[in-house]
Amino acid sequence: MNSDDETRREWTREFEAVRERMRHGQQGPGFVTPEQAAGKTGLEVLEAVLRGELPYPHIAETLDFGLVSVDAGTAVFQGTPQVTHLNPMGGVHGGWYATLLDSALGCAVHTLMPVGRAYTTAELSVNIVRGATPRTGPLRAIGKAVHCGRQLATAEARIVGPDGRLYAHGTTTCLVFEMASG
Repeated sequence: MNSDDETRREWTREFEAVRERMRHGQQGPGFVTPEQAAGKTGLEVLEAVLRGELPYPHIAETLDFGLVSVDAGTAVFQGTPQVTHLNPMGGVHGGWYATLLDSALGCAVHTLMPVGRAYTTAELSVNIVRGATPRTGPLRAIGKAVHCGRQLATAEARIVGPDGRLYAHGTTTCLVFEMASG
C-alpha cells in the first residue's frame, strides 16, 4: 500500500467521523442564529459546528463536502466530486471548486472574528489547474487567513488531493463588520 492510499483512507475516516458527529449532533443541518453565536468568537462557533452543537449548512450535503478542522486562521474542508457535480463535458464544474474554495477561505477568516464581528465575501478569485472527476476521490481545500483587520480580511486556499497534487487555488477579500444586534 502506498502513502497516497493511506492518506486517502485517513482523509475518508476523518471526514466520515466529523460528518457523523455533525449529522447526529444536537442540531443537524440548518443555520447558526445570532442567538446561538452570541458571546462566541468565530473560532468558537466553528468548533461548536464540528462538535455537532450548532447546525452545519445544508450546502454541505448538496455538494458533498464539509468542514473537517479549524484552528486560528485556518480552515480545512473536504469534498468528493460526484456525477451530479459534472459539467456537460464530464469534468467537475468550476462552481464546485469555487464553492469549496470559498468555504475554506471564508471559514479561515471566520476563525479570526472576535465576538460581535462578522464578514462577507467581497471578492473571490479561483484558478483551476487540474481537472477532477468522481474517480479522483476526496479533495481537500486548505484555507489560510493572510490578513484580518477591522474592515477587510484576506485569505488564500489550495485544493489538493491525497497525493499532494494541486487541483485549484484561490484568494478572497472579505468585508468585516459589526454584527447587527437582536
